[in-house]
Amino acid sequence: MDIIDAIILGIIQGLTEFLPVSSSGHLELGKAILGDSTLPEESLLFTVVLHFATALSTLVVFRKDILDILKGLFQFKWNEETQFAVKIIISMIPAVIIGLFFEEQLESLFGGNILLVGMMLIITALLLWLADKAKDTQKPVSYSNAFTIGIAQAIAMLPGISRSGATISTSVLLGNDKSKAARFSFLMVVPLIFGKIAKDLLSGEITTESGNFTALSIGFVAAFVSGLIACTWMIKLVKKSKLSWFAIYCLIVGIIAVGFGYYNL
Repeated sequence: MDIIDAIILGIIQGLTEFLPVSSSGHLELGKAILGDSTLPEESLLFTVVLHFATALSTLVVFRKDILDILKGLFQFKWNEETQFAVKIIISMIPAVIIGLFFEEQLESLFGGNILLVGMMLIITALLLWLADKAKDTQKPVSYSNAFTIGIAQAIAMLPGISRSGATISTSVLLGNDKSKAARFSFLMVVPLIFGKIAKDLLSGEITTESGNFTALSIGFVAAFVSGLIACTWMIKLVKKSKLSWFAIYCLIVGIIAVGFGYYNL
């Protein structure tokens, strides 16, 4: 992977991590278009590093919320911040189970399977369309909601299912407030990303030999900067109920990807 490809893929990741169009799906499509020939493990490594960059951009955008949560936790009381943290932990359970027990199977899907990406994008389009029709409420995310949203996040580990789209849509369809749904969606992924990086570092899976360090670094910066922009923009879009436009986009791209993937079988 050369520098230009890394920049392009980094920007794709930064924009699509927060916009409900599937960052992993677009990365796979981008790699296919750019002619990327890396092995599935290397491809997944690049994807994880870019997700790490957007996790950092999430910390920057939600720095006040995160500081408030940390302050609340250190009060050692069953306050609003502690309850929110517990909900985040509950939401992580399904994805952690998938990551621990089905990692190899998941890696095999990140090798340019355009047909799968296309089908999953069509499913994402359906979810977004349904969520856009839901009525807005003031209902917060409950503990049971957190687990259900966590299941949606685990399913979104498939390339083509938008993580933000799946989690926000699921939350809204459960009757939760749209702005609260977006906040919960963006914050719930941060511990998972940092946990994945820590696991790979401790296991020795991420080393200077496991990928092009220069390309990874440049892709990281591109994803971080574009992620800052997209995260701020997406929060405003969710509040204004503009998800239908992304549903149309995902449907069109999904149909094209399915056609391309089927033609190249």
